[in-house]
Amino acid sequence: MEPIAGETSPAARRVFTLPNVISFARIVSIPFVWVLIVDPDTTAAGIAAFSVVVATDWVDGFVARRTGQVSELGKVLDPVADRLVILAGVVALVIRGAFPPWAAVAIIARDVAVLVVGAVLLAGRRVRIDVRWIGKLATFSLMCAIAWISWGALGYLLAEAATVAGWVFFAVGIVESYIAAAVYLRDIRTSLAA
Repeated sequence: MEPIAGETSPAARRVFTLPNVISFARIVSIPFVWVLIVDPDTTAAGIAAFSVVVATDWVDGFVARRTGQVSELGKVLDPVADRLVILAGVVALVIRGAFPPWAAVAIIARDVAVLVVGAVLLAGRRVRIDVRWIGKLATFSLMCAIAWISWGALGYLLAEAATVAGWVFFAVGIVESYIAAAVYLRDIRTSLAA
């Protein structure tokens, strides 16, 4: 039986699903990744842990779709986990001196702008904006860029290759990121008009 328009199915209202547990685990792991990154003795392990945590972004969505466990909470929790992991990782890597502050600002400013504008415009309304593929691609590109640029900056194994790949992914990712921001703002305007 299909839900009535404006209602959600019981499955969509579930909280304790495997994809949601994965998203929660990503958020819980942030302090551990932070500590590993900022400690010079464990930075390499921290960057590796950051890479693993951000890679699970694709796991929770895949599991949700394959098992039919897509939920309203998951649709919000997944992008929130993405943003928190990126924010924490970037700030920790800037503190560690492995990632340029100007590049961090370029990444964080876009997220803050979309969040603030979305929160202000949608405050009090029961409207949720769905994640777009351009946004997912931007997130993937920037996650790779952050890890590789930092790895290269610290002179770890294959530093030159990591640096080049990192800056290529950064250039692509930052453009995708701001295009995604424009798309999300258009979606917000469309939702408000409706």
